[in-house]
Amino acid sequence: MTTSTGTGSTARPADGTAGGSTPRDTAARPQRWRDVARATGLLAADGTARPTIFAEMSALATATGAVNLGQGFPDIDGPESIRRAAQQAIADGANQYPPGPGIAPLRAAVAAHQQRHYGIELDPQDQVLITTGATEGLAAAILALAGPGDEVLTLEPYYDSYAAVIAMAGATHTTAALRPGPDGFRLDLDSLRAAFTARTHIVLLNTPHNPTGAVLTRAELQAIADLAVRHDALVVTDEVYEHLVYDDAVHVPIATLPGMAERTLTLSSCGKTFSFTGWKIGWACGPAPLVEAVRTVKQFLTYVSGAPFQPAVAAALALETLPAGAPDAGWIGELAASLAARRDLLSAGLTAAGFDVFRPQGTYFVVADATRLTQGPLVHLALADGAELCRRLPELAGVVGVPVSAFTRAGSPADVSLRHAVRFTFVKSEPLLREAAERLAALGG
Repeated sequence: MTTSTGTGSTARPADGTAGGSTPRDTAARPQRWRDVARATGLLAADGTARPTIFAEMSALATATGAVNLGQGFPDIDGPESIRRAAQQAIADGANQYPPGPGIAPLRAAVAAHQQRHYGIELDPQDQVLITTGATEGLAAAILALAGPGDEVLTLEPYYDSYAAVIAMAGATHTTAALRPGPDGFRLDLDSLRAAFTARTHIVLLNTPHNPTGAVLTRAELQAIADLAVRHDALVVTDEVYEHLVYDDAVHVPIATLPGMAERTLTLSSCGKTFSFTGWKIGWACGPAPLVEAVRTVKQFLTYVSGAPFQPAVAAALALETLPAGAPDAGWIGELAASLAARRDLLSAGLTAAGFDVFRPQGTYFVVADATRLTQGPLVHLALADGAELCRRLPELAGVVGVPVSAFTRAGSPADVSLRHAVRFTFVKSEPLLREAAERLAALGG
């Protein structure tokens, strides 16, 4: 006996099995995931998706026992008092869904932080949204505010998830180049002006910048702001490294520039500032209509997250308001100073190995060009680019890095100019970095 589901239907046995019905070839179906893989350089010739370079390099580090300077996460946890606050929140029962926009004390703490550091006034009720890390805030923002026909402009190199979420939204990714120089990377203003068009709908900005470590100057930000106003573009700005700046660099939020507060959505998180990257507590703040748009999309992604971590992050944001001598009160400044010293330690090892180091002004990362090394001591290996070098570094030096090509579009001017560049993280313990620096230095011997 069979049942019928209408004209043209396939007969189905009464027991509910599929019978002779077969689905269409999966590869023939329209699939946005392929667009995402293609946008991030992960779509293989056979149509399958390769793992990210971070997964590949981390697996290589594990397999070889190499020092992993590829993925940027600390090997030391954040402030003890804040860890205890999270533990206490669990004990006190903060284990169920928090409010969708985030708990009120954390939204208030974010607003107070923005006012204290930058003079930005926010209503915590409708101008602050708590997200599952800045990465989810970014995805929700682009999905909410951009779509087919829109261009989303980023700096290049760019954090790889930017290309992914732009592809998810069906928008077009355009870029303006950051150029390496003796004092690090700087924005190419000609490239910036050429990148803006009548279709530029969002500028997705990142400063301090991953992977280059550049901290955009007020003049560079003003150039972006002027073009955004001229083209009526929104700005979504990723400022997760806002407190990790070194030497004389100063982080200037673009929202503080004239005419920009009403068109800027700012993203940040606790992960980098407080060394709690696994907690995934971030926030989006800015004009109420933009925050409402992001909240509308975000509620259908994770909805909420990190119930016991939210009160702990609220406490973390208030650490610097505590009197001197209070536990962990000086955490942010001490972390930045420690990272600057660790940057210098690793940079010295890279220079000794034969790399040309582009001195970073912020973040967790240093970019170094390997041309002198691959055309000198390693010339016999005939390494074509930074990706080939990274795949050989565990064997050659017992160290893992990530090629900067993972952050560029194949064949773009930035990709060509940074073909031999490698990104290393220095957010590791000083003994581990010293060991890595010694191993790298041996390459130049």
